[in-house]
Amino acid sequence: MPDEEKLLANRWRLARELRRLREQADLSGRRLAERVGISQSKVSRIESCATIPTHAEVAAWAAATGLSATAAEKLGTLVDPAYTEIHPWSSALPERVHLQHDIQEIENATGVKLVYEPSIVPGLLQIAEYARRVFAQFEPAYPALDVPAAVAGRLDRQVALFDPSRRFEFVVTEAALRFRITPVDVMLAQLDRIDSLSTLENVSIGLIPQSAPALTHVPHGFVIFEPADEEGGTLVMVETVHANLTVADPGEVALYKRQWSRLKESATFGGSANALLRDIAAELKALPPESVP
Repeated sequence: MPDEEKLLANRWRLARELRRLREQADLSGRRLAERVGISQSKVSRIESCATIPTHAEVAAWAAATGLSATAAEKLGTLVDPAYTEIHPWSSALPERVHLQHDIQEIENATGVKLVYEPSIVPGLLQIAEYARRVFAQFEPAYPALDVPAAVAGRLDRQVALFDPSRRFEFVVTEAALRFRITPVDVMLAQLDRIDSLSTLENVSIGLIPQSAPALTHVPHGFVIFEPADEEGGTLVMVETVHANLTVADPGEVALYKRQWSRLKESATFGGSANALLRDIAAELKALPPESVP
């Protein structure tokens, strides 16, 4: 079963179980809503799988319908699979040339995008040759004929940066800017691109200097997608070595937001960030020719 179908099946399983419990307890939607502390319309949306309840709401639902502690705990285990999508690269990539359009669909519904990257330049800031090298080094490997399409898809997503109605915030470590994924001339062009994009009013680029005191430790990058309208839910996307994870559970999303705040507090912005870019560029230019890959 494809990952999307598994997620939908998990959500419907939770929705049907919650409705069964309400009906078994002989409670109307209005009465249950009063006991759980939510609106009657939300009860309806939950039971029709239009809204996914939080862990706290499911626990309150269990208490309102008289479930035992053991049964309530079992009910709680249905929540996480309804919130988290796991897309292994080994199964996701063979189904399509690349995933850039999938990400773009999420971005199109996003009002604010928060990006943390500790190891490489974020995709929306990459120049073409840098992106090509990233895709060429990916595992499982992209077929050589598919790499140009993946690069073009990534560059096409960058058009959104110039839409003033949307906001993009990036926090990138100094180590990511120094990671030598390309020859020096390409790295210099990449640093210049970051400097240029930082002048956009709707784009914020913060850099965490290696000398900055650490306020937290996050070993992997992540992206927070905040919806453009109140009806949507905030999502977090995490790329791991083996899979892409999409997290929607409010409690877990809140954890990533707290980490984002700490990382942002460690970052430098504006003139200080531009000075750091210039320092890195100067060090690259000073490298002896024989050390350039």
